[in-house]
Parts: sequence; C-alpha cells; structure tokens
Amino acid sequence: MSPEQTPRYEGISPKAFQHPSDRAATAALASVPLMERVIKRLVDIGHERRLRQLLVGNAVEISDKQVPELWDKHCATAAALGVNVPDLFVTQAPLANALAVGAKRPMIVLFSGLVRDYNSEEVDSVLGHEMGHVLCEHNYYQTAAQLLAMLLRSGGLVGAAGLPVRAMYMVLLEWSRMAELSADRASALVVGDPRVTCQMLMRMAGGALDGMSLDAFLAQAARYEEEDDLLARWSRAWVEVYVTHPFAVRRAQELMRWVAGGEYDRIRDGNYIRRGQEAPVPAEMGAAVAHYRDRFMRMLGNAAGGVDKVLRQLEHWLNRETDA
Repeated sequence: MSPEQTPRYEGISPKAFQHPSDRAATAALASVPLMERVIKRLVDIGHERRLRQLLVGNAVEISDKQVPELWDKHCATAAALGVNVPDLFVTQAPLANALAVGAKRPMIVLFSGLVRDYNSEEVDSVLGHEMGHVLCEHNYYQTAAQLLAMLLRSGGLVGAAGLPVRAMYMVLLEWSRMAELSADRASALVVGDPRVTCQMLMRMAGGALDGMSLDAFLAQAARYEEEDDLLARWSRAWVEVYVTHPFAVRRAQELMRWVAGGEYDRIRDGNYIRRGQEAPVPAEMGAAVAHYRDRFMRMLGNAAGGVDKVLRQLEHWLNRETDA
C-alpha cells in the first residue's frame, strides 16, 4: 500500500478499538502497589537513555535520507492514527519482529529480517501494529518490561535480590499479552484489511515460506481455540505465561472475532470515539479490572512467598537504587 492509499482516522481515540482485556489489565496494572515507582525509577536512573544510545550506536536510524521508502510508510502510518512520528530504527536480526519502546520519547524498532523478507503490505501491518502501541501509550509499560528483562539477563540480580524484579516482570508480561490484542486491531485498521494482519501473524509464526495458506491458518486457529483436552490447555497456559505475546493463532482468532462483531467496519466508516470524547470506564469493566488486579497480586505473591514479602523486597530495591 502506498502512503497515499493509507486510510486516515482523524482524531481516533485508542478507546475506539482497544481490546477489553487490554483496558482492564492496564487499569489493574496502575493499581499494583509500587508499580509506578518501579517504572519511574527505571526511567529516572537513565536506563531508557542507555537503551536509546544502544540503538543509535548499533542500529540504523531511518529517515528521509536513509531508506526513504520505509520512512514514508512510517510517516503515513503515524498520520493514519494521528500520532506524532516516532523515531524509527532497523536493527540487524534474522527474525521477523518489531517493538515500540520509549516511555518519554517513543521509538519503533524493526528487525531487518522483517523488512527484507516480507512484502510491502505485511510491513505496513507491522508498522500499524507498533503505531497502535504508541497511540495506546503501551510503550510506557513496554519500556519498563524491556528494561527489567535487560536487568534480569545481565545477571546482576540474583537470589533474593532478583525475586521482586522478576515478579514485577511477570506481571508486565501478563499485561503485555493483552496489549498485543489491541495493537493487532490498529494494524488491521491501518492496512484496511484484517486478513493482511492475520497473514503477517501466520508468517511470523512459520516464516516467510511460499505456498502458505491463510485460510488453513485460520482453520488451525479455530482448532486451537476449540481444544477440549484439559491437560493440553493447562500445558499451553504454562508456556504462555513466560512470553510477551499471545500465540499467533490466538491473536488471529481474536482479531477475526472482533471483525465479525462489526466494530471494525463501523470504525472504517468513520463511526468511532474521538479523543476527548471518551466516556468513563463502564461499570461492567469493574469485574474485569478486579480479575486482573487479583491475578497480578497472586503472581507477585507466588514469586516470593507472599505479597507483603515481595513488596518489602521491592521497597528495599527501590531505596537501594535511589541511594546508588
């Protein structure tokens, strides 16, 4: 799709397309004790600046003078959702992936394997997905998750010192999986065809292979959803808890269910919530928020033998970082 063909959703609010689980999980996340302090502390002590420097030093910043065709796509995607154009980087990696980070100054990072191996519409769908994260302001918590992952991988947090940070990271992973469902919807809106977004999910799961059938992949998604073996369901839930994204088949199923409900077409026709017109969180959302808050608190407690204990450890970690 050329930049001129990219649809525009003037003034669209993220509330127009956010997945209910994302809205509930985000509201619940804000109520987790010490969560905001942890995130603000990570940003304040300069980890985000160091992350940007890593990209500036070891990735390629895209602009009108560097891969201008990709830059034009990026700018058109930002215009489609009414977002200020974030910085865009491409980094050398064999995988097809991308991310949006930067709590204070959003950045989108594309893996070079994606730009090289996938067709133009598929790249558009990924740019739309990441721009959806920016519009929804997911990058605030996504940045915290990336920085906590870096801390844990560095090996500097071991034993009891690492428990509260690991617990907070697990909470952010649970939130992240819900946020992806909203970004998939933004992707479908930007490319104007939800099947293109599903095609990209299929290719991210299986690679850029000739002969892939989207219809067969969607049928596979339906079989996954209908699995009635309790042991199989338990096993895959145990795996999913450690990943940042829901499984590709589930994402495709969730997206097509939303499209079938008619909301996608209504937004495409211009009937959507504008920024500044958002209504208060509906009363029926309260139960979902409570569900995620309880789930997050259980995850914190399970990580270190009780919520009170892990919160004391987090408080100690925060105070130590402040004094450092």
